[in-house]
Amino acid sequence: MERLGKRVVRAVAAGVAATLAVAGCSGQSLEGNSDDKASNDQITLKVNFWGDMGLDKLKAAYEKDHPNVKIVLNSGEFNAQHEDLQKKLVAGSGAPDISAVDEGFIVQFRNQADKFVNLLDKGAGEYESKYLDWKWKASMSSDGKQIGLGTDVGGLAMCYRSDLFKKAGLPTDREAVSKLWPNWDQFIEVGKKYTQATGKKFVDSATNMFNPVLAQQPVGFYDEQEQLQMNGGPKVAFDVSMKTLDAGISANLVSFQANWDQGFKKDQFAALACPAWMLGHIQETAPDQKGKWDIAAIPGGGGNWGGSWWTVPKQGKNVDAAVDFVKWMVQPEQQIQVFETVGNLPSQPDLYKDPKVLAFKHEFMSNAPTGQIFAATAAQLKPQYLGKKNGPTRVAVENVIRRVQQGGLKSDAAWAEAVKQAEKVAKTGKA
Repeated sequence: MERLGKRVVRAVAAGVAATLAVAGCSGQSLEGNSDDKASNDQITLKVNFWGDMGLDKLKAAYEKDHPNVKIVLNSGEFNAQHEDLQKKLVAGSGAPDISAVDEGFIVQFRNQADKFVNLLDKGAGEYESKYLDWKWKASMSSDGKQIGLGTDVGGLAMCYRSDLFKKAGLPTDREAVSKLWPNWDQFIEVGKKYTQATGKKFVDSATNMFNPVLAQQPVGFYDEQEQLQMNGGPKVAFDVSMKTLDAGISANLVSFQANWDQGFKKDQFAALACPAWMLGHIQETAPDQKGKWDIAAIPGGGGNWGGSWWTVPKQGKNVDAAVDFVKWMVQPEQQIQVFETVGNLPSQPDLYKDPKVLAFKHEFMSNAPTGQIFAATAAQLKPQYLGKKNGPTRVAVENVIRRVQQGGLKSDAAWAEAVKQAEKVAKTGKA
């Protein structure tokens, strides 16, 4: 969800779920070790994130079981949450007790591991075998500090409005729809047909074309030597975003802002690149569209867009309680509950075999078998390296795309401007 902005995002049995909830994936408890229930001291934990990460139910359950702990949920805009965390880390005060960090920013923050609690010092080493190998390593600093525990992964699919497709004379069955667009050029052609038939736009924005295409490329903005690589994957993705704008099929909305949410409600687009975490946002934003959305294959196949980690800044006043809440949130029982509530797919591969996950059909999404769809994509993921300046670089390039969307820049001049802005970030670290 970027997570796009606020995310946001909103991400199967080795045994029965009850056993997993107690024992964790390896038979060891994932429960925290605090004695909060026995303590009389009132503890408040502020949790910063974006979008809908399924925390409302978790908050209620945890507070019921830990009556001296109050969880304050602070959902904000995606980029702003990361920028605010960076500012507070530099200032040395004001950071939340717990902060979600997206894949696009995790390298940036793991390079500041001294500002976060090393979760290995808090017993997190036993969890390594439970996680996808790349997910565990992505939040590990070069000097061996683990700054985060993975929440979800963002295997890609394409969400579409079957009712709007029907009105446009397009197929509605998810398998038939998947066959319409084996690649992105053909996806754009389908968009043209839709727009011609309905007079409405096909996709929400060009940035939400750029991001999934970039996620499918072998190399993103930076290689593993932290060298900017704009002429590789970014150029491929940028070209698709410009083709989308030139074709006139984009509603030119800004993700996770009010006009984007209104776009869902007012049928301003019919297709949306859909990592697993996007399902929760659709359901939360347009609850009356239950049964109108469905899920098809993503053009080009594969890719990972998004996925986050829970981190604990050192400057917090209740570090041990924060760590315990994080440990509790990544237990199988909680991970499965979040998956069933908002669609976020866990980072722990044993859960992809869990009967609850494999059998789960998302009622809101026309009973699409989301457990099978996203578990299959996650198991095959080959994650892209994301450099320490990936987050601000993506923001800078997205800003250029938005300038084209808003008519302030011609598409044929946009690539040169995107390169200019990306190179500025590569030198300064700021968008």
